[in-house]
Amino acid sequence: MLQSSTMHEPPPSPTPNRQAPAWTCPFCPLLCDDIALAPALAAPHPACLRLEASLARFGPDDANQRPTINAQITNETSALSQAAAILSKARRPLFSGLATDVAGARALYELAAQHGAILDHLHGDTLADSNRALQDRGAFFTTLSEVRSRADLIVVFGCEPSKHYPRFFERIASESLDKQAVFVGCGIDKAAPANAESILPNADPFDTLALWSALVEGGRAIPAPELAALTERINAAQYTAFIYEPSALLTQHATLAIEALQRIVKALNRTTRAGTLALTGDDGAASVNQTITWLSGFPLRTRVAYGLPLDHDAHRYRTQTLLQRGEIDALVWVSSFAPEPLPASLDDNVPAIILAHPSTNVPARHAPTVFIPVATPGIDSGGHLFRVDTSVVAPLAAARDYALPTVASIASQLAQARRRA
Repeated sequence: MLQSSTMHEPPPSPTPNRQAPAWTCPFCPLLCDDIALAPALAAPHPACLRLEASLARFGPDDANQRPTINAQITNETSALSQAAAILSKARRPLFSGLATDVAGARALYELAAQHGAILDHLHGDTLADSNRALQDRGAFFTTLSEVRSRADLIVVFGCEPSKHYPRFFERIASESLDKQAVFVGCGIDKAAPANAESILPNADPFDTLALWSALVEGGRAIPAPELAALTERINAAQYTAFIYEPSALLTQHATLAIEALQRIVKALNRTTRAGTLALTGDDGAASVNQTITWLSGFPLRTRVAYGLPLDHDAHRYRTQTLLQRGEIDALVWVSSFAPEPLPASLDDNVPAIILAHPSTNVPARHAPTVFIPVATPGIDSGGHLFRVDTSVVAPLAAARDYALPTVASIASQLAQARRRA
């Protein structure tokens, strides 16, 4: 089962001389909650390149964006009517992108169940890899708080955390606990602690995992003294946190790599303490996956329909597969955090409903196409998102007062129209 918790960590201590109230950033699953924003969404403090890039997508013209039908400006009522007409004719719709918050996911689930739709996410491949590994082998999870307060050894496997999560090492730093970091199968992250080191940076990751498994599970001698020495350090450590990034693993076999890493951690836990932290969950992926699992019992890539059995298939219900095979007759594309384009493989004859960032560029298409600009959680509306470790649900507060509808409100109105029909 996936973790689900609605408990909140204690609020951060006040920062002296702060010029603006603390704000939680929604653009990365670290959900940093110590951000101060200057007026006009500029100059965030502390600085974060990912946050700065995300804020650059917003501007004063967002408030003037209007819905469109077939690239022609219209009003929200007409757009909703056309969207409802598209869904009423669909027999096998796909709800994808799904870059939204918990409330948006809940409302979209009800709408999807009314229409027998398939649910997938913008980062569905990464989610599916992690879900399969969890379903097949289980996992030893840890949290940001536990890494910060307990881990004295950090093992990073095959990734550079700060590349996509700039403040990761800052978030796990502890003044009272000296942390050592070892990078396995990759170079040293530029944001890592000064005492960090790297082993086997050019080795094949599966060879490394196979040798390491043979050592920790069977006690066999291996031709990799670096791994043997690292295992001794792990056994001597108070607590070891294994950090990996699913999207950085070999895409065709990422599940196998995750399973192998989890087997190693489980074997180590027979004699010491260790846990894993997967750096994933971008664009609301963790929040939507958790929400759909609460509501259905299955993770994403599930077809939901009231009155019919649920159908989960991580391979068959992949967005790219469905589009390439021409297996859907309508697409609902949701992208509230960034102006993500429609999938390139979408047939021009498939109707589309786009609930997206106000700066989204909607191309001219042959099939009926409805675009409704929506609020970004944490910018235009409040909301809730799951943090990267899925142990905390963070509340979001709007950073500006722009009257854009939320994904949840649009989905709820479409669901109400269906019930009235």
